[in-house]
Amino acid sequence: MTSSPNLAIRLSPNALKHVRQGHPWVFDGGIESVRGGRYGDGTGEPGDVAVIFDDRRRFVAVGLWDPRSPIRIKVLHAASPVTVGADLWHDRLAHALAHRWELLGSADTDALRIVHGENDRLPGLVLDLYRTVAVLKLYSAAWVPHLDEVLGVIHSTIWSIDGIVLRLARSVAADPTVREADLADGAVIHGVVPDRLVEFREHGLRFTADVRRGQKTGWFLDQRDNRDRVHALADGATVLDVFCCGGGFSVHAAAGGARHVHSVDRSPHAIDDTVRHLSMNRDIPGVVAVDARQTVGDAFEVMDDLRRAGDRYDLVIVDPPSFASRRSDVRGALQAYAALTTRAVELVVPGGTLVQASCSSRVHPDDFTTIVEKAAGRARVHLEVFDRTAQPIDHPVGFPEGRYLKAVYARVNP
Repeated sequence: MTSSPNLAIRLSPNALKHVRQGHPWVFDGGIESVRGGRYGDGTGEPGDVAVIFDDRRRFVAVGLWDPRSPIRIKVLHAASPVTVGADLWHDRLAHALAHRWELLGSADTDALRIVHGENDRLPGLVLDLYRTVAVLKLYSAAWVPHLDEVLGVIHSTIWSIDGIVLRLARSVAADPTVREADLADGAVIHGVVPDRLVEFREHGLRFTADVRRGQKTGWFLDQRDNRDRVHALADGATVLDVFCCGGGFSVHAAAGGARHVHSVDRSPHAIDDTVRHLSMNRDIPGVVAVDARQTVGDAFEVMDDLRRAGDRYDLVIVDPPSFASRRSDVRGALQAYAALTTRAVELVVPGGTLVQASCSSRVHPDDFTTIVEKAAGRARVHLEVFDRTAQPIDHPVGFPEGRYLKAVYARVNP
């Protein structure tokens, strides 16, 4: 990347306080003045270096400028000056790898998140690894000018990679900077990736990730630990997997000895993936023996139909998509979670187990648990919550908004 003069930034007192406390985002409304930059008039391009000073012109933090995003500065480092470039990217990647050493050495799992954006001090950048294929996803156009440096660091640090696929958040894919750089979502930007479906292992089970067109980077890696927990709970059980997506919970339940697994999703592609993943694991006795059923349909409607039919299950898993992408969505999200709980508990046999998850950072874990318990109460069911889980080790939490995944495990009593 060709260097250009840095932007000098002054923030509002409140925004300055948040940065000093370690928050990685500076919103446009928190910026009081911008000076300097490549044009000398306080304007800049995505990826320009933005240096934040206080009222006494003392260094506060440095980040990447993102002029078309409401999160105007992605903060990389605070308290002391650093040089933004390849050496910094290398240090951050090395630190992230060290944090995940236990997973990297796993004998039965070879898919994990290497870089978790802001939480690994690389805001707006995610790097996932599926065996020998890496997927780099950008949530900010500010990374585009630094992409060659980042790719060089990845290639030199993670020597086992055969290829790297670029994924772009929707807003990033539409940014002029991306178009000018001739980048596209799903493009292979390093090495060779012969197929969009990349096979990997999770707890010894075989799955595929659609690294070029699938949701996220191809698989929901953050639910790995919960899937393992379901494996342990499933022996001899009848299981309902609602919002099954690619069947991760379904396959783990079958492998754990479930007698019956019913997978539900509104997407025919998700159901096709579930069937394929069950077939890929036919060498596992539990998967061979399980009575597997799949239904394409709206989760709320299918659960209502199952209740009317008198179907009941020992273990019900409800893992919906995020219902609250904006602050204004939170109230509706809580209502949706409650509606799911009400339906789910009516499908659990007395003494059975409900596993319900939320992936919205705007919904606090305590609020989520309370909503689930109250909704069960309205259905005249008592829930005995025996565990609550959060994100796995490769999805660390570095700031409040980084704490998004939570799951409630509860015994259902009439």
